[in-house]
Amino acid sequence: MLLVSDIIKNADKISSLMSKRNIDVKTKLDTIIETDKLRRSTQSNLDNILSESNKLAKDIGSYFKSGEIEKATLLKEKAGNLKTESKDLSLKLSTISSELNSLLLEIPNTPNELVPSGSSEEDNLEVFVHGEIPVLHEKALSHWDLATKKDIIDFELGNKITGAGFPVYKDKGAKLQRALINYFIDKNTEAGYKEIQVPILVNEDSGMGTGQLPDKEGQMYRINEDNLYLIPTAEVPVTNIFRNTILKSSELPICLTSYTPCFRREAGSYGAHVRGLNRLHQFDKVEIVRVENPVNSYKALDEMVDHVKNILEELELPYRILRLCGGDLGFTSSLTYDFEVYSAAQKKWLEVSSVSNFETFQSNRLKLRIDNNGTKTLAHTLNGSSLALPRIVACILENFQDESSIKIPKALINYTGFEEI
Repeated sequence: MLLVSDIIKNADKISSLMSKRNIDVKTKLDTIIETDKLRRSTQSNLDNILSESNKLAKDIGSYFKSGEIEKATLLKEKAGNLKTESKDLSLKLSTISSELNSLLLEIPNTPNELVPSGSSEEDNLEVFVHGEIPVLHEKALSHWDLATKKDIIDFELGNKITGAGFPVYKDKGAKLQRALINYFIDKNTEAGYKEIQVPILVNEDSGMGTGQLPDKEGQMYRINEDNLYLIPTAEVPVTNIFRNTILKSSELPICLTSYTPCFRREAGSYGAHVRGLNRLHQFDKVEIVRVENPVNSYKALDEMVDHVKNILEELELPYRILRLCGGDLGFTSSLTYDFEVYSAAQKKWLEVSSVSNFETFQSNRLKLRIDNNGTKTLAHTLNGSSLALPRIVACILENFQDESSIKIPKALINYTGFEEI
């Protein structure tokens, strides 16, 4: 959530940067500024009345003590009127504050200056490419056909048990999943991230804190009876560890990693691009999350990008990095880099990670602050997939296949216990 103080100081700049998202927020920003003026004037009036009420209370007590009953009675009547007036102003202030908060919740994060303009993923900027595209044999198969042939992932069985987008991993397919999770966690902890295990159900306050709620696109699974949500990413519970928290600057940076199943409704997704493991409703993902001092957050973002690059290179997967354009940038992000791995059988790039800096957007919602020798400021939060499993598995199956088997990347053999499928 944007800071009202920033909107007041930099409305024109924010409005200009928001044009990268192809939205016009000028009218909304003006409304926010006017609503905040009304809030502040109402707060000031209320403060004055409460101050006057406190003074009257002391004067009334003094008059009663001195026997000046008539004066005390007159002041009591005035105090009663002030009490009614303060009650009305308190209700008005609460309504205005609620309206202001609702307006702020509608505004996405301000794009960083580096974000390119654009309307869709077609306008994302390629900033790095690594690795050679594998040349497969003539009878090479897609990962869904390979999974069926090798009997390691059963999409139909998952459909029977739950529905489309909930595959069942079997035998070496299940072991490959577990191997990747352990490998990713090990790589992350070696890089200084502390492992943490978190709930996969969160409450409404947690969803609001990281910006998944309000759920404008209907992507979260909700358990209505308990008003809880299945997490779309470990980012939500991990970042909410620090909701309503004041951290000492000496505690930063905080670097955490967590493995969780993730759940996304992916409403409106259909067609060939969602086939097999390309898009699932339930999938495994290992996340990295950082809480940073604002002056260090973009250096931290670069470090996170380098970390994911290192993992993909160890897995011998060709990849590219895209800087997301304004039209493809997530609601909460200020700057995002997407990693895509090349799927040799499908002959296309598949997203496997997003690494983002949210600056103060989440911390303002979370009330996550830093105490630097008595001066309190909002922290910067960052996160990234390190990594999401489905499309990594898809690309390993496709890119490492030969006429008779699927080879396992060397970095994973100690984790799988086998060299081929």
